[in-house]
Amino acid sequence: MQKRTAAITMTLLLAAGCTARTAETAVENASPYPIPPEVVAIAGPNQDLTTATLVAADNCYWYSHAGQVETTLVPLRAANGNQICKALPS
Repeated sequence: MQKRTAAITMTLLLAAGCTARTAETAVENASPYPIPPEVVAIAGPNQDLTTATLVAADNCYWYSHAGQVETTLVPLRAANGNQICKALPS
């Protein structure tokens, strides 16, 4: 009886070691930015991408700039200085 219990226990332990770790994998692949990776790739330096969002009124990306006096929404710009907007469907 003890051999059978030991065999079952070992089988369960081995099977548990072979299971997929999906929860940790999803956390590792999660981006810290709430915007698509394509937008992150073309965004210029010195912008807070963690606060970036798509504004539906103009279909462009904006981010919050925290100044000494107030926090202001500023257009998200590419490295060449152009504002980053989402293309409208035809």
